[in-house]
Amino acid sequence: MKLPSLSSLARLATDAAHAAGLDKARTTVAVGLAQLATVASQKSGRGSGGMIGGLIAEKIDPEIMANLCKDRPVAIVTGTNGKSTTTRMLANAVRTAHTVATNDKGDNMDAGIISALMAGRDASHIILECDEMHVPSVVERLKPTCLVLLNLSRDQLDRVGEINTVERRLRETVAAHPEMTVVANVDDIWMTSAAYDAKNVVWVSAGSSWQGDAVSCPRTDSNIVHNDGDWYATGTLEDGSEFRRPTPTWSTTDELLRSPEGEQPLQLSLPGKVNRGNAAQAIAAAVTCFDIDLTAAIKAVAAVHDVAGRYSTITIGEHTAHLLLAKNPASWQEAMNMVDRTADGLVIAINGQVADGEDLSWLWDVKFENLDDLPIKATGERGTDLAVRLTYAEIEHELIDDMVAAIQACPPGRIEVLANYTAFRDLKRALARAASKGA
Repeated sequence: MKLPSLSSLARLATDAAHAAGLDKARTTVAVGLAQLATVASQKSGRGSGGMIGGLIAEKIDPEIMANLCKDRPVAIVTGTNGKSTTTRMLANAVRTAHTVATNDKGDNMDAGIISALMAGRDASHIILECDEMHVPSVVERLKPTCLVLLNLSRDQLDRVGEINTVERRLRETVAAHPEMTVVANVDDIWMTSAAYDAKNVVWVSAGSSWQGDAVSCPRTDSNIVHNDGDWYATGTLEDGSEFRRPTPTWSTTDELLRSPEGEQPLQLSLPGKVNRGNAAQAIAAAVTCFDIDLTAAIKAVAAVHDVAGRYSTITIGEHTAHLLLAKNPASWQEAMNMVDRTADGLVIAINGQVADGEDLSWLWDVKFENLDDLPIKATGERGTDLAVRLTYAEIEHELIDDMVAAIQACPPGRIEVLANYTAFRDLKRALARAASKGA
């Protein structure tokens, strides 16, 4: 099936919009044509159709996001890392009492959000992950009940820009919507700053193992001092008060969740301390903003074991590949902490497409020096860039262009695979094909 070009669909959309006239009719036409575009994309094998459906719908009805929301309760989850996981956890928790519309495929810009709203028109609640740069406009249109602020760190400087810019926009968004409850991570300086003046704020200690971007204060033009889990700015705020880590009302340990209701066991299906932090913010948002029972929320969050194939395991021949996604220095740090050092090999796959950020200078911020105890294969479209970085880190490695071949070149057994965004996507597809042929 041949998929019409976006320009031809746009012309059709414009004609339909003029013909529709009334807002309700315009939205109905938008949804109908978006569904046709989605099916065409799926039939042609170009993808899930989530993006093109949203693009067409918004072309017909520029107000479709707000029109589809219909004053339903909304939660927006944003941050550099952990959006998809936290959104999945929060959606699971809210589903214990309500029906939920969510963008669980990770399409977190305007078009993907519109597609999720179209697919979930009958749901009572809306739980969405949102790209940091799109938060101001999405919040303005959807008027969310809850905004979950996870973390900010260097990521795709060629697209997003400096962290200071993102923090200022989030801070302005919080100030413009005082009725919104903000669930913020006190261990992240930037998100704390964005939420600091919120009238309704829930402080959560979600942790942060990456402090490479947490050395200067966005509010006082001074330094940040870290001291055994605490942090504070060396300068003062305009009113002379101290800018310091707030006292959280929610936090986690290796075994427990601490909440205003006391301590409860928290055993997750997903690995790593970072996911315990994600879980704490998801549970806090579910309980505080949507009146979800705490025990039910914990159980629902603990049941999340897979997020768009992340953390999944695929068997191909004599190899069992455990897949981990990493996108920027902070998430690479977390992912490397999850690597099983008793595995039989490690494959690192790097692409540099638009979705990854074409500027790969961040490779030099990742401490690859800590991977000297595993045989490593470097691969992906930008495998050569990675190989140069590994060479300077004095890490022995082999460069293999094809990602599946890189896994097959490892010793038989358990293989850990770290990949950035499009490399992860492409590798999942290639491994599924290879596993199918093998079966």
